[in-house]
Amino acid sequence: MAVGETLEDEITASAASPVDEHGRLHVCGTRLCDSAGEPVQLRGMSTHGLQWFSQCVGDASLDALAYDWGADVVRLSMYIQEDGYETDPEGFTARMHDLIDDATARGLYVIVDWHMLTPGDPHYNLDRAKTFFAEIAAEHGDQNNLFYEVANEPNGVSWAEIKSYHEQIIPVIRQHDSDGVVLLGTADWSSLGVSGGTDEQEVIDDPVDASNIMYTFHFYAAS
Repeated sequence: MAVGETLEDEITASAASPVDEHGRLHVCGTRLCDSAGEPVQLRGMSTHGLQWFSQCVGDASLDALAYDWGADVVRLSMYIQEDGYETDPEGFTARMHDLIDDATARGLYVIVDWHMLTPGDPHYNLDRAKTFFAEIAAEHGDQNNLFYEVANEPNGVSWAEIKSYHEQIIPVIRQHDSDGVVLLGTADWSSLGVSGGTDEQEVIDDPVDASNIMYTFHFYAAS
């Protein structure tokens, strides 16, 4: 390392960032592919709710994630309830804008996570979600590093109800971002129905009518 050079400078000089390496990602068949059409797997971590422990998500932690851990992606979790978005929509949206910019500056992919959990019906927050994702996509829709996770863990409602929500949110995003990957929560806490006694077949039989989407699956050891 040269005199006056930081670890960030050295790593930046020696290796391309994940976004520099892979460019805009898209869904190809059942895989995520990079701008060259090659399958890619992203590795990274999620924040906790952005309303908690704000000191834990900042320059130092993002530097560690990008330059020390060599992560490809960070998931920014915007809780709606539990003292989250609904208490200060303008303030929390501004916080999300800032963190997207901070992660983008480090060459990371960003999952904008609409972290609905309780209540489990995503329609409860439908109007809030439309406002939030319209603002996020309008500001960042021209970037090549965003994923939109529109419902974290739907629960207590059928796949048909969850699908109905998705099909109302996707057009809001597409008004500003025609090709960003949208991540769709699945039944029973995004277990593809497994935790509720069904499985992925209900999604296969009745898929969301949209392109460049992926369905989320959360693995729970007990079920």
